[in-house]
Amino acid sequence: MASSTYANYSTFFNSKFINNHKKSPFLLSNKNNVSLNFIRLPRTSTVHRDQVSQRLTITNALNTNTLDLTSVVSSKNNSNGSSLAGHDQQDRGPSSRKTRPTILVSEKLGEAGLNVLRQFGDVDCLYDLSQDDLCSKISKYDALIVRSGTKVSRAVLEAAEGGLKVVGRAGVGIDNVDLQAATEFGCLVVNAPTANTIAAAEHGIALLTAMARNVAQSDASIKAGKWERSKYVGVSLVGKTLAVMGFGKVGSEVARRAKGLGMHVVAHDPYAPADRARAAGVELVSFDEAISTADFISLHMPLTPTTKKVFNDDTFSKMKKGARLINVARGGVIDEDALVRALDSGVVAQAALDVFAEEPPAKDSKLVQHERVTVTPHLGASTKEAQEGVAIEIAEAVIGALKGELSATAVNAPMVPAEVLSELAPYVQLAEKLGRLAVQLVAGGSGINSIKVVYKTARGSDDLDTRLLRAMITKGIIEPISNMYVNLVNADFTAKQKGLRISEERVSVDTSPENPIESIQVQISNVKSKFESTVSEKGDVSIEGKVKDGIPHLTCVGSFGVDVSLEGNIILCRQVDQPGMIGNVGNILAEFNVNVNFMSVGRIKQKGKAIMAIGVDEEPDSNALKKIGEVPAVEEFVFLKL
Repeated sequence: MASSTYANYSTFFNSKFINNHKKSPFLLSNKNNVSLNFIRLPRTSTVHRDQVSQRLTITNALNTNTLDLTSVVSSKNNSNGSSLAGHDQQDRGPSSRKTRPTILVSEKLGEAGLNVLRQFGDVDCLYDLSQDDLCSKISKYDALIVRSGTKVSRAVLEAAEGGLKVVGRAGVGIDNVDLQAATEFGCLVVNAPTANTIAAAEHGIALLTAMARNVAQSDASIKAGKWERSKYVGVSLVGKTLAVMGFGKVGSEVARRAKGLGMHVVAHDPYAPADRARAAGVELVSFDEAISTADFISLHMPLTPTTKKVFNDDTFSKMKKGARLINVARGGVIDEDALVRALDSGVVAQAALDVFAEEPPAKDSKLVQHERVTVTPHLGASTKEAQEGVAIEIAEAVIGALKGELSATAVNAPMVPAEVLSELAPYVQLAEKLGRLAVQLVAGGSGINSIKVVYKTARGSDDLDTRLLRAMITKGIIEPISNMYVNLVNADFTAKQKGLRISEERVSVDTSPENPIESIQVQISNVKSKFESTVSEKGDVSIEGKVKDGIPHLTCVGSFGVDVSLEGNIILCRQVDQPGMIGNVGNILAEFNVNVNFMSVGRIKQKGKAIMAIGVDEEPDSNALKKIGEVPAVEEFVFLKL
C-alpha cells in the first residue's frame, strides 16, 4: 500500500511571524547580494545623510525598522543616541564602538573559543545558572552561548527585553532552544554542526568494539576482584553486517571506519544520494531490510516527529535475533522501555548507548542498569580536539552575527522586508507545501539529487526575488527527514550538504503583474514515485500549484489537472474514469467515520484515466486505505500528510 506520513511542521511564515517581524530590528534586504547587516534602531530613530552612504534607504522605519542596505560607510550616533553596526565594522574592529558587545557563556567552552570571543567583546562565563538566574541576567547581554544543558526558553527570550541579538549553540542539536520564540523576538540562532563529526564517529566505533568484547562489564568485574574469562566471551566484527541508519556526515564516517574493520556495511537513508553511498562502498537498502539482516545497527538519524521512538516493539520484532544496537545520535529515537523488553527476550543481544530520552537518565533506570548495556554520558563530542573546534566554530558564528554577517549555520529567521513577506506570504505557504508533497511522492531509496522549480509569472527578474520561495521548497523537502532547520539564510548551504541541486526557471505569462506569481511547479528528476501518475511525460515527478483567494491549491499532478486546497491531508487515487467512483470511495471513508472536506477529479480524456484528490480531516485507518485500494477500478493511490 502506497502511503507516506510526515509530521506537520508549522511554517515560520504565518501571520503571527509577519506581524512580529514588522517590529524586528533584524529584517534587512539587499538587492545587490552584499553582506547584510543587523541594525538595531529604536522605533523613534532617524538616520541622517552623513551617517550612511547615499544608497542607504529606510523603508517606513517607524513602523517596520526594515532597511534596504547596500553599503554603510560609517557608524555614528544618531539623534537619539543609537548606534549603527555597519557594513564596514569588520575592518574597523570593535575598538571604534562606544561599547563592546556583551557575551554570556552559560556552559563550559574551549579556551580557544573564549579567546576569540574576548578579542571582540566582553565575555562573562557563568555556569550552572537556573532558569530564574538566567532570566534575571540575560537583559544585559547581546549574545548567549550554550551547550545542551541550558534551556533557552520563551521566558528567557522575553526577559532579554529585545536586547539579545544571537544565541549560539556549541554543537548540533537545538532541542533546548525555543526557535519559534527566538524568531518572534528577532533573535538569530546559530549552531556549530561540523566540528564534532569525527569525534562522534570515533565514539560510535568505540562503543561498537567495547560492546562486542564486553569491555565495560569485564573491567567492572575485575575491579570487583573477580576473574571471569568465560563469562565475557565476545563476538568478532570481521565479516559481520553493520547497518548505518542515517547516512549523513557522522553516519558516513562510521561506515568508512567499519569497512576498515572488515565489516560489510549497508545503510538506510531514503534521501541520501546513491552516488555518494556507492563511492563509499556502501549499499543503500530499505529500513526493513537493514534491520532484518544486520548483526550490528548504528543509529545516526536526527530526532524529528517522524523518527521519534522509531525503534519500538514493532521494529525490534523485525530485527535479526541477537542483533546489537549502538546509538550516538539522539536518545528519543529509541523507545527505551521497548529496548529493555527486547534485551530481556534476547531479540537484542546487547546495546551501547551514549544518548538517552532524558539526560541524565534516572539512577534506577532499568536500561542503564541492564547487564548487557554499555553506557556513556553523552560523550560523542567529548574530545579535546572536537571541544576546541566547536568552541572556535561557534565563537566565529556568534561574532559574525553580531557584526551583521550572514551565517551558513543560522537555523531560524530569514531576513527579508516585511512588505515582501506580506506579498509573498501565501506563495511561501504554497512553496513549502509543494516541497512537502513532492518528498512524500518519491519512493524511498530513490535518492533525490535534482530539483527544478518553475515559476509562471508576469514579472521580470528584477521585480520578483524568488530566494524565499526556493528556500521554502527546500525547507519542505528537507525538514521532515532531517534535523536541519531551513530558511533563507541557510537554504542553499543545506541543499548542498544534502546533495540537492536546485535550479529555477521563469516562464513569462500574460497575466496581471499585481499578482507576483501565476503558479509554481516542482519537478524532481531521476527518481521513482510512490504514485506513478505524478510522473510527467519527461519522466519527472511533477506537481504544480497556485494561490487562489489567498489559499494554496494543488492544480496539477503529473499530466492530470486537479484543484484542491492544500490543507489537512490528501488522498490521491488514479482510477478508471467511470460512473460511481466518487461514491465508492466516499462511502468507504464514511464507513470508517473519516470526514471529507473537499474532492476534485481531473482527467486527460473522457472514459480514460482520472485522478481523484480527496481532502480528509484526519489520517484514515489503515483498513480504510486498504479497502480503497481493493476497489477494482482504483489502479493506485497514496495518502499525503501536509
